Amino acid sequence: MTLKRIVGCVISVAPLLAAMYGASLASAQEAPRGRENLKEPILRIARAAKLAPNAHPLDPALELARYGRDKIANTVQDYTATLVKRERVGGDLLDYEYIFTKIRRPKVVNGRVVKPFAVYMHFLRPSSMKGREVIYVEGQNDDKLVAHEGGPGRNWLPTVWLKPTGILAMRNQRYPIYDVGLRNLIDKLIELGEKDKAAGRDDYVVTFQEGAKINKRPCTLLEIKNPQPDPTRELNFSLAQVFIDDELQVPVRYAAYGFPEAEGEKAPLIEEYTYLKIELNVGLQDIDFDHNNEDYDF
Repeated sequence: MTLKRIVGCVISVAPLLAAMYGASLASAQEAPRGRENLKEPILRIARAAKLAPNAHPLDPALELARYGRDKIANTVQDYTATLVKRERVGGDLLDYEYIFTKIRRPKVVNGRVVKPFAVYMHFLRPSSMKGREVIYVEGQNDDKLVAHEGGPGRNWLPTVWLKPTGILAMRNQRYPIYDVGLRNLIDKLIELGEKDKAAGRDDYVVTFQEGAKINKRPCTLLEIKNPQPDPTRELNFSLAQVFIDDELQVPVRYAAYGFPEAEGEKAPLIEEYTYLKIELNVGLQDIDFDHNNEDYDF
């Protein structure tokens, strides 16, 4: 993605964690941008949730998250994107990482998984990681990821098989690889929001801002402000921002900020995940998640 699934981390965020008309993003970008196809559903859902009887401050955010989750579940099989992430680990804010990513959502037929969740990552930046590749296929290879290092050690360090939650795989990472992806980010947003509602927290301030942009694409910015520090919370944030692509109608960027140590100081970044250059339903195959792929450097 805390908002582990991000992720989906957000991310994936991502996730904080991206649409979904059954066509590729490339074709969607060329389509006419009628208002009925852009932010209207986002704002309509948010307003309806806010005006509902006995509405909770988090209800608009939760309704939008459920809407995005359904869009992905019903229309997206796979996608590629450049994931830009930055995380605070062990108190240190690490460098930005740029990662070309392939993600395949699980396909279930009659209660049986016929295509498991799968991730391929190729690190583009920083230079110390450039060339690193990682593959994870849920339930296969003893549920281990396979990876080789990038940067200076790229040519002499061996390919390794690691548990996603092991010490080496989690080095300088907030979340394991299976938490990446847009759907996972949305699931975590919903999980955390429902926990806070159940705990009786009703002092959040939720706002929507039109006209935001991510990589020149129009977005609606959802902000959740939390006035109460609480170290027992899974993610102790003062501000969470979720950018919802007006055309895709799902989150494409998530960022969370902690509480300043002193009055007047800037809120410290905890984590941020942004998905750029998304292409949907590109027809990823098993070979895309096979370390024997001749296009890869394992």
